[in-house]
Amino acid sequence: MKSSPNPPPALDHSANRNAADRQPPVPVGDPATDATATQTRKADHLRVCLEENVQFQTTTGLDRYRFTHCCLPEVDRRDLDLSTSFLGKRLQAPLLISSMTGGTELAQLINRRLAAAAQHYGLAMGVGSQRVAIENPEVISTFAVRSHAPDILLFANLGAVQLNYSYGLDECQRVVDWLEADALVLHLNPMQECVQTKGDTNFRGLLAKIATLCQRLPVPVIAKEVGNGISAPMAQRLLEAGISAIDVAGAGGTSWARVESERAKDPLQRRLGNTFANWGIPTAECITGIRQVAPTLPLIASGGLRNGLDVATAIALGADLGGLALPFLHAAAESEAALHELTDALIAELITVLFCTGTNTLARLRQPGVLVPQHLA
Repeated sequence: MKSSPNPPPALDHSANRNAADRQPPVPVGDPATDATATQTRKADHLRVCLEENVQFQTTTGLDRYRFTHCCLPEVDRRDLDLSTSFLGKRLQAPLLISSMTGGTELAQLINRRLAAAAQHYGLAMGVGSQRVAIENPEVISTFAVRSHAPDILLFANLGAVQLNYSYGLDECQRVVDWLEADALVLHLNPMQECVQTKGDTNFRGLLAKIATLCQRLPVPVIAKEVGNGISAPMAQRLLEAGISAIDVAGAGGTSWARVESERAKDPLQRRLGNTFANWGIPTAECITGIRQVAPTLPLIASGGLRNGLDVATAIALGADLGGLALPFLHAAAESEAALHELTDALIAELITVLFCTGTNTLARLRQPGVLVPQHLA
């Protein structure tokens, strides 16, 4: 998957300006103004997610399944083990603190609290888009959490569309190096960019550039949606491009169309956000569809997971990890104690599923008959 008979174009700035690409020219703004706008947007995103109801009004699809209760488990709850591996690194539980924030003073506090919790419990963690740090290096420290979490699986993060806006291998390597990250998340967010005022909407030719990046970056690249889901056919194309893992980030959790609508000053953008607030592929459908075309691909389920039962259901459907954002964000904004309380509850809920299904490993949740569809009225 790392090679191709027709190598994709080089990931450099000139490739983006090549007339043969037939891409419209991208306006170049004032760097200081762009950095300020990005930092303001990050602060707005935090505020809106913490203060407003920006959730989907449709479900993740996980509620369409139930576990088969086992009244005689024949296991000792104290012996149950949630540890697993992902991208070659050992985790104590199949939980990812999903990519959320960075670039502001509040974001720095939240990221450090999240990192400390991830280290304490042996979880994976991602940070929010580091584009703001590329534009304004003064905020690099708001993402720098490795000193607080030396052992965790840690993901850097950039928007894939930035590969069409002068970003290349150098910028991707920089955000990985700044974070001392184990992998790079490339987030895919066409709906958010459509609703966002002055969003970056030139997605033409991105797959070839992603393929080049996967060949050249020395750490794994993860493709992640932001809440509208990844379909099975698109997962197949990303896999062929060299992506090492996928985070489905399906519909059913936080709606970034709704978030952008809340902060938009343009009436058209507000209308677009409201119209498409529930757009996307439900998380459960993403998992099952991708597993049909990529049985062994490292797979993260996120998008509306709110408790350990949701995580267990996602794993039973075929995911390797469950990613949560909003629950961790609210807890981290409150206190370190609230973060520990949340994580203890998530782990207890996961253990309870194993115990009450009579399974003693996460993999056995996928055995036939353990999770079954239920008919909803």
